[in-house]
Amino acid sequence: MTTGRRPSTPPVIAGYSVGRLLGMGGFADVFLYEQQLPRRPVAVKVLLADTLDPEVLARFGTEADLMARLSHHPSIVTIHQAAVAADGRPYLVMEHCSRPGLGARYRTERIPVAEALRIGIRLASAVETAHRAGILHRDIKPANVLTTDFGWPALTDFGIAATTGWSRGSAVGMSIPWSPPELLAEHPTGDVRADVYSLGATVYALLAGRSPFEVPGGENGPADLIARIERSPLPATGRADVPASLQAAFARAMEKDPVRRFHSALALARALQAVEHELMLPGTPVELAEGTGASAVEPSHAVDDAVTRLRPVVTIDPEGPDATPPVAHRPPARSTADEAAEATRVRPVSTIRPEGAAVAAPEPHARMPLAAGPAPEAARDAPAPADGTRGSTGGSTEGTTDPAAPAGGRRRRTRMRAGLAALVVVGTLAGAAALAEPDRAPAAGAVASDHPVPAVVTAVPSPQGVAGATQPDGSVVFTWTNPQPQDGDRYLWGVTRAGEPTRMRTVDEPTVVLAPEAAAPVALEAGAAAPLCVEVSIVRADRRASTRPAVGCAR
Repeated sequence: MTTGRRPSTPPVIAGYSVGRLLGMGGFADVFLYEQQLPRRPVAVKVLLADTLDPEVLARFGTEADLMARLSHHPSIVTIHQAAVAADGRPYLVMEHCSRPGLGARYRTERIPVAEALRIGIRLASAVETAHRAGILHRDIKPANVLTTDFGWPALTDFGIAATTGWSRGSAVGMSIPWSPPELLAEHPTGDVRADVYSLGATVYALLAGRSPFEVPGGENGPADLIARIERSPLPATGRADVPASLQAAFARAMEKDPVRRFHSALALARALQAVEHELMLPGTPVELAEGTGASAVEPSHAVDDAVTRLRPVVTIDPEGPDATPPVAHRPPARSTADEAAEATRVRPVSTIRPEGAAVAAPEPHARMPLAAGPAPEAARDAPAPADGTRGSTGGSTEGTTDPAAPAGGRRRRTRMRAGLAALVVVGTLAGAAALAEPDRAPAAGAVASDHPVPAVVTAVPSPQGVAGATQPDGSVVFTWTNPQPQDGDRYLWGVTRAGEPTRMRTVDEPTVVLAPEAAAPVALEAGAAAPLCVEVSIVRADRRASTRPAVGCAR
């Protein structure tokens, strides 16, 4: 980040030799140092002498503590040391990320969709990890995502993260282009869904080359941006290679109403993984530590994957060929230079309430077999192909025979090869005709295929209007509607709340009641209660499930 002031003088730190300036911010400068033992380059963040008021010092200490707790994650910058220099300025010694960060890249590069998805899933893993520790970042934006030497995104700058003791009512610098409406209000409120919004905005910018509500060539002052963030629909990225499913994921992540957003960073990660699968890209895993309130379905309570994997189903003859989906690989993008400072303003921000949940990943399509009829009798006496000619199967037909073989043997082999080649050609044409004209009656003498063409079944819709109402006795009643009910429909549901595993169950009616003890608030490390939400899918009698589960929370 650049400013209009001169950089500060780097302090003398025992065991380190100073290098050069890496960046400047509103409260600190970052310098490249070399650590003497072990010898390695490090980034040192040094607070400015004229900003050392109690609030800034408290934020600095918070950042050191939080990054130390979270820096084991591969997509969060590692902190090595925190101390106070001889001149009284506090500093942080951090991992040096030598490659250009997202703030330097998104305005100058055309970042491929595959890379943007990979970055988004890895960042969502980092954000979900922070949320499960009771921490909200509150300033996710491209400028706060560095790139490690191995090409991984690394989230940094937890200086205004929410935690117990100082966040409520505190005035902090907030980046307007990446902030959700509720944090820009006169009386700000927010929970983990505020970070989901900022994360969605960050990934969107990687593809659009601008912040979501920035108008190229238009008025983009703070008041203009706030007005659009609060009232305007999300514009398209403007790229033809961005699928509709990804644009829809962005729109949901950046809904004006937090209730309509993905209810966790993990849910956003699952949506991005589904887009990867749709585009037949290599899958990017979600990196979460075990024992952190994982919200995936536990094995002892799991339902068969065929029920919980959410996508349209293709019915295949069990004796048909195996499905082998193709995988397309994409090369990584190149890096470039630094970007200008983001517009910020000071606003109070409330305490945060993390939560988490999982959305099942889709499964691959199956390959369709073709049926072919027998070759005509006349094909047996057709002339053999010329030397080196390739048939429709890709193999070559010999053009010579053993000169010592009898002439009759050569003729028999030639006729046999000609018949096989004709069989392949006629069979291919018959299969193509069967696909092109499925309603035409079969020709006389045609033979039925042992592997019929599969029938494509339509997708199962998601439940609608999932909502919970707290009763006087403390129980919570969740209800929803089935937009396309069919005989035999059941509902797969589970509670999704940070600090608790999601245990999936089935019910016959579109309602569930949580007893008071099951609906009791769950306290997080930040001192707030996690929202009580459920995810619900429709399960047909043939075990097909909703393409995407619906999520609703108790009010």
